[in-house]
Amino acid sequence: MPHGPEAGTAGTARGRVRLARGVSPWLAPTAAAAAVTAVLTRRSPRWALAAAPLAALTGGMLWFFRDPERTLGEGRLISPADGVVQSIDPWPDGRTRVAIFMSPLNVHVNRAPAAGTVTSVEHVPGGFVPAFNKDSDKNERVVWHFDTALGDIEMVQIAGAVARRIVPYLFAGAKVAQGERVGLIRFGSRVDLYLPEGIRPAVTVGTRTVAGVTRLDHV
Repeated sequence: MPHGPEAGTAGTARGRVRLARGVSPWLAPTAAAAAVTAVLTRRSPRWALAAAPLAALTGGMLWFFRDPERTLGEGRLISPADGVVQSIDPWPDGRTRVAIFMSPLNVHVNRAPAAGTVTSVEHVPGGFVPAFNKDSDKNERVVWHFDTALGDIEMVQIAGAVARRIVPYLFAGAKVAQGERVGLIRFGSRVDLYLPEGIRPAVTVGTRTVAGVTRLDHV
């Protein structure tokens, strides 16, 4: 698996792309409004002023909420998110935090970095500053802990300025396979993964990651 700015772009499965779970509250009303105004346009061209932007918004949301199939990458720890590595920081307890920034153009479905058992899923209230801001550590977030062959693995989904909802797909006690879908962050945001003590990151700041594909631990 290559590393560096283009690491993780290989290994994406071609084929069927589905919509992410948890998008109905946003997508359904928009799509319905687009359909209704499109029909009304036949009666009066004035409705096109509403139909055109609603159709564009629906198309944009279908793109934002895509959930493509992936060919699982190799590694003890793989990326939980599509995006760009924003920072790599040593932590006081010996772990290393790898922060991945997700732009609105990235896939927003997050995946399990390793196989194991979900030991806890904790929602922590907070603010909504842009996810690339250093103060985003205080944003609303969901903290995951996985019991894996490497020990406890912590992953944090952090909401951004636009993303106001994190949707977990699993709960404490669930068995999870590496690369399995575990949750969704709507629109741009950030995902932090804490590498256990003694594990060096295989990525650098600026590396583009693909959820379920890009290796994060050094061989």
